[in-house]
Amino acid sequence: MAHEAQVRYSKLVDLKLRATLVKKVGVICNSRYEGSPKAGSVKVPVRDTEVAVNDYNKQTGAELTGGDTTYLTVNIDKDKAVNEIIDGFDAASVPDDLVADRLDSAGYSLALQVDSDGSAELTTAGTAFGTTTALTEKTIYGNVVDARTKLSTVHVPTEGRWLLVSPEIYGLLLKSPEFIKASDLGDAVVQTGAVGRIAGFTVFEDSTLGEKVEYIAGHPNWFAFIDEWAVPVHVQDLNGSSKYIGASAVKGRKVYAFKVTKPQTILIKKKA
Repeated sequence: MAHEAQVRYSKLVDLKLRATLVKKVGVICNSRYEGSPKAGSVKVPVRDTEVAVNDYNKQTGAELTGGDTTYLTVNIDKDKAVNEIIDGFDAASVPDDLVADRLDSAGYSLALQVDSDGSAELTTAGTAFGTTTALTEKTIYGNVVDARTKLSTVHVPTEGRWLLVSPEIYGLLLKSPEFIKASDLGDAVVQTGAVGRIAGFTVFEDSTLGEKVEYIAGHPNWFAFIDEWAVPVHVQDLNGSSKYIGASAVKGRKVYAFKVTKPQTILIKKKA
């Protein structure tokens, strides 16, 4: 029963985490890796070129081509813990609604931390774009179009491109006639957490980008997220402690890492 509870609690936290995260797997980042994060490092595939397409001859077939997929070792550098005391209840008597409330809160808090760490990786490992002149209502659309063009020159697929914007830049976009609100694009777009679309980018508001970052443009193919519960979420009785009487705690540890695998596919627009 204890193991089943750990699995169930961890899944509940993960559900809240995925719902709250801006940097969702499959939308902003990918989860392609080999190995166990709990081991301390994993291998992330990096492909610099696409598969070649050749002419086919019925007599001789087609020429064999070689791929350029390499594997990058990524160290798991984030180890975060939830250790929230529940006073007045031992582990066996904690009400289900109280546990659910703590798990919900844990998922929300963890999402904010994970998003902040993802932003740190993007801004550190990505490529600076444009000048540091602050964007305005008049310049924002042209600037985003320039970012679109830059990504096309390094062969980033047009499908799946994203734009993470600060709250201030989102405010400018709302005043731009070229900006299409998510509600006008359909439920599928809304469900990703997107706020709209402009110049071929799906737009997401992100308050964790950093004080000087106006937006980050990229594609999930070259931004990896690796995560695992090192210690699954559980409710632990604290009666054996010398300090706590009639208390328990919600505990768990998640290890994770973000990795930009191709810096030129991630563009960071900053202001002075």
